Amino acid sequence: MAGSEDPFDAIVMADDRFRGEGYQEGYEEGSSLGIIEGRRHGTLYGAKVGSEVGCYQGFALAWRCLLHSCAAAEKDSRKMKVLESLIGMIEKFPYDDPTYARLHEDLDRIRGKFKQLCSLLNVQPDFRVSAERSGLSF
Repeated sequence: MAGSEDPFDAIVMADDRFRGEGYQEGYEEGSSLGIIEGRRHGTLYGAKVGSEVGCYQGFALAWRCLLHSCAAAEKDSRKMKVLESLIGMIEKFPYDDPTYARLHEDLDRIRGKFKQLCSLLNVQPDFRVSAERSGLSF
């Protein structure tokens, strides 16, 4: 029996081999599914953020037009300064860089500036992002 393998070693080695193959197959399948799920989640979250920031931008640009058509005293008011600040923040927002480290901080600042502007304009904001409905309502 010196020239042949021990049957118990073959069983132990088969177990190790099958475990290794199973791990590799599971890893490859999990990686593939993880990429698909990650892409789906990123697309959904990115669409929500883009919709929210786009809504703020449309709101700000509409109010800029409205306030520019008002009296000269209204143009130099605090409303215009906050409005221009919001527009500037939105223009600097990194839409195309998902790895931007301060993305959430900047988004929170935009939300805060939007709320401040709504308070100054005496407008009640109601921004909802959901599968059923998305947008601002007053």
